[in-house]
Amino acid sequence: MFGSFFDKKNDNANEELKQHLVIVDKISKMNLTELRDYVNNKLKNFGITEDGLIEAMKKLVLPDEKTGKRYLLMDDMDSKKKKAFELVLLVGKSKKITIETVELIQDFTLEYEDLINQYDEDFREIYSSRLKDTISYSLANMHQLTEFKNKMSVLGE
Repeated sequence: MFGSFFDKKNDNANEELKQHLVIVDKISKMNLTELRDYVNNKLKNFGITEDGLIEAMKKLVLPDEKTGKRYLLMDDMDSKKKKAFELVLLVGKSKKITIETVELIQDFTLEYEDLINQYDEDFREIYSSRLKDTISYSLANMHQLTEFKNKMSVLGE
């Protein structure tokens, strides 16, 4: 009786793990343009997920396991830097954002603070303040989502 119940739970866990690995694999092979399309939910047969946003931010923040280099370097082309900044802003505005994603956005702003400030100074942009505003917006968005979930649980739905 309980065996079939536990087997179904185990199958669901295996399926979630497989989906997570597929997401990680696909995102690890994407460039900035493809990541932007993914965050904008414009890729066919590959919908945006919370895990996907986390993996996209990890790709930007954490060093590559094989080379040990970060995704953005000081001597990268300016267009690559701008695309990365815009991608982080898009991730921050997503409705699928989680606290882990917000923490990764904060890590991005801290890790690339010098790069962001240099880009702002060279091109008279305001990415530094826009990224900070995105963090605030993301936290407010998460707060609203949490309140909505709490209301729904009180209503029993």
